[in-house]
Amino acid sequence: MLYNPFDHALQENPYPTYARLRDGAPLYRNDDLDFWALSRHADVNAAFRDPALFSSAHGVTLEMWAPDASALVGFLAMDPPRHTRMRALVSRGFTPARVAALEPAVRAVARERLAPALEAGTFDFAEVVSAIPVYVISELLGVPREDRAEMLRLSEILITRYDGDTEIPQTFWEAAGALTAAYKELIAERRARPHDDLVSALVLADIDGDRLGDDEIVAVLSLIGVAGNESVTKLAANAWYQAWLHPGQRAIAWRGAIAAWVEETLRYDGSAQMVARRLTRDTVLHGTTVPAGARMVLLGASANRDPRVFPHADRYDLTRDTGQALAFGSGPHFCLGAALARLQLRVVLEELVAAVEGYDVDETGIEFVHSPNLRGFRALPTTVTLRQAF
Repeated sequence: MLYNPFDHALQENPYPTYARLRDGAPLYRNDDLDFWALSRHADVNAAFRDPALFSSAHGVTLEMWAPDASALVGFLAMDPPRHTRMRALVSRGFTPARVAALEPAVRAVARERLAPALEAGTFDFAEVVSAIPVYVISELLGVPREDRAEMLRLSEILITRYDGDTEIPQTFWEAAGALTAAYKELIAERRARPHDDLVSALVLADIDGDRLGDDEIVAVLSLIGVAGNESVTKLAANAWYQAWLHPGQRAIAWRGAIAAWVEETLRYDGSAQMVARRLTRDTVLHGTTVPAGARMVLLGASANRDPRVFPHADRYDLTRDTGQALAFGSGPHFCLGAALARLQLRVVLEELVAAVEGYDVDETGIEFVHSPNLRGFRALPTTVTLRQAF
């Protein structure tokens, strides 16, 4: 049995491998790449909820594994109490009121970007939808409109990996440097003249005199820029593709079950595949002693297909209970942007259902984004039939 998260063929359809891991190797060891993997829901969920044992301090990906990973990805690579302090400050920019207030802007952007594609009738769904989250995140951050296309281009470079390559490519560092420079310029502007945006909220965030430094804010913005853009784009295309593959479920979505469509896609074919953790002490897992310092891979996407928790887990079913899904993690590292991601997905899918009577996907033109951590489409050719009233 082989699980190599850097293999492009596996990235395009990892679920059969996940099933073999859950059944035959719930604690999997890859000697060549020096990591262990947990694939069952109970194990992954317990690890998410125990940062004292499963530490994030060396990073959350195998490629960017280092004691100072937080310098690049911010509080994502921190444990309590550092993580607690950073999350409290950053959450000031993600209040429920701030997220809810974005819905009119999200809907306006969705309509603006979808309208010409829908009128054309045939378009690349992945390309069209990719512009929506980048504009929403840019609106949230306060990035000028003229800079948003470049932000999208740099974000995609950050997640793309070459087949089998376990190291960060040079293109990543070049894109990261360009984004860092842009964010530092934006932070300086907001320190001088605060606006009503997330960057200003982060600059002004204060808890008993504790405030964020520029480098801390840059790390947060880099995380939000990539996670907010790429994960939502991939989720929207995954939802569109799965509804096409399952016409019975598509009919349920078209009758108004948009929230269920979002949640079942998050469970069944979520964009986030795995995160890394570092074991802090010798621990017995499935009868094997795993040493302190071991690199652990937590396969959230596999946990969401675990039949021990989800009956008929490989069935795409909008009527199921998805309450135990781990698409956004759990515990202290539960995704801070989950509400914003759900909002964007709901609005985009609502706008599509309102306009589209039916659609088809050209499977011969499908292309995948290749990343060990995010799964989704680079190209998803689509032809739509519009409602007569649209």
